Amino acid sequence: MLAAIQLTVSLLKLRIGVAIAASALAGIAATSGPALAWWQTVGLALAVLGASGAAGAFNHYYERDIDQLMGRTRSRPFATGAFRASPWWLAGFLILLAASVLLAWVTGGTLAAFFVFLGAFTYGILYTVWLKRRTVWNIVVGGLAGSFAVLAGAAAVDPAPQLFPITLAVVLFLWTPPHFWSLAAAKADDYARAGVPMLPIAVPSHAWTLAILAHTVTLVAISLAPLWFGQGLFYGLGAGSGGAIFLWRSVALYRTPTKKSAMANFFASLMQLSLLILGVVLDCAGTASS
Repeated sequence: MLAAIQLTVSLLKLRIGVAIAASALAGIAATSGPALAWWQTVGLALAVLGASGAAGAFNHYYERDIDQLMGRTRSRPFATGAFRASPWWLAGFLILLAASVLLAWVTGGTLAAFFVFLGAFTYGILYTVWLKRRTVWNIVVGGLAGSFAVLAGAAAVDPAPQLFPITLAVVLFLWTPPHFWSLAAAKADDYARAGVPMLPIAVPSHAWTLAILAHTVTLVAISLAPLWFGQGLFYGLGAGSGGAIFLWRSVALYRTPTKKSAMANFFASLMQLSLLILGVVLDCAGTASS
């Protein structure tokens, strides 16, 4: 039973999926409009999780050849042979995606469902199939997947664009490259062996560390902008503390580009995103109750 759960978590990339679903919840919380019913909120979060899982499972299937070459990924079920490649798997992934998009449509409306689909398509096709093995800018475009989750949550509340959720979507877009570039720097031997042209193995250290620092500075500055148009204390604490940690680690990485400092920056990026989302939810919950 435990082994089956572990395989499912790995196959669907549920750790990433939970973060993407949380981003959708942040989009809901950040948008002004009529409150969603609890079942709509839960349903949309599950839809985002399911679509993310379908895209993540397809990523496992498509990359099973290079996964076998990387220490970080060689234990994935398709790489080990625990799951054998078959067109039936692809059919299953499509069914999961279709069910997730349908659930998003029922709970959040047409535009929310469209954004949920775009998030999965961006990761599964644009990033995994078209860009990852071809260009060092692969993850820059791949960063749109998280942004679409925020926009899906916002669209479920109000299809009309609003400044705060759009700002959060931009922050997510800018967050993804330094997050994955830091991981690629820490696991550079893996990516080089697999022939994946991630930025830290394709350019000198001063270039990729500067790219990480520039993204971090920009995303932290943009994440603080909502304080000037009405967001309150909890948001400021979440965005400020998380941003400070991420910025501190990115500066340290720029000064000392080692695998250890790259991994520290990777974890700092996770902390920044968690604190930002928590700040959004607490701030908007406090506003709604006052």
